[in-house]
Amino acid sequence: MATFIKLYNENPNPKEIAKVVKILQAGGLVIYPTDTVYGLGCDLTKVKALEKIAQLKGVKLEKANFSLICNDLSHLSDYVKQIDSATFKILKRALPGPYTFILPGSTNLPKVFKKKKTVGIRIPDNNIIRTLVAELGNPIVSTSIRDEDDVLEYTTDPELIFEKWQNSVDVVIDGGYGDNEASTVIDLTEVPTVIREGKGSLDIL
Repeated sequence: MATFIKLYNENPNPKEIAKVVKILQAGGLVIYPTDTVYGLGCDLTKVKALEKIAQLKGVKLEKANFSLICNDLSHLSDYVKQIDSATFKILKRALPGPYTFILPGSTNLPKVFKKKKTVGIRIPDNNIIRTLVAELGNPIVSTSIRDEDDVLEYTTDPELIFEKWQNSVDVVIDGGYGDNEASTVIDLTEVPTVIREGKGSLDIL
């Protein structure tokens, strides 16, 4: 049964953040708020946790298109090949914000993602998840939690999310109602290409 933790975006409680970090370091799964929809994630370095998420999503881990949540752009060089200044300017303009950027992956990605040539990078405009990643010390591998209901698509109420996921994850963070629109996904590996139009405006391109 998952732990249910209430956190406030303006000022996330350090003790509660530390609790969640411990759970992630032990290979736990966490559901957390972002600046778009609620996400499901785990510590990037915990392979068993990554496998669990892939299983929950019904995909093979090697083929999964998960993104990495970073707390700022300083993590980029760890997981992304060198990018040109035009690409960097787009990232600076857009982040933190409701975007996922596809970038060329570096050789530092965990073994399970070694065959992938690209990586999705996300820096949400949400203090709870960014504080969590900063305290953890490395990115969280993330995927959005979709709803089976075609009309709803995304559940926005943390209590309903907890009801549904309490036996599949280790902790659900209640950061208030989520959005029901996902991030805008833009591929920056060559010419900027919009893969999915979501909450983020395209004016940044």
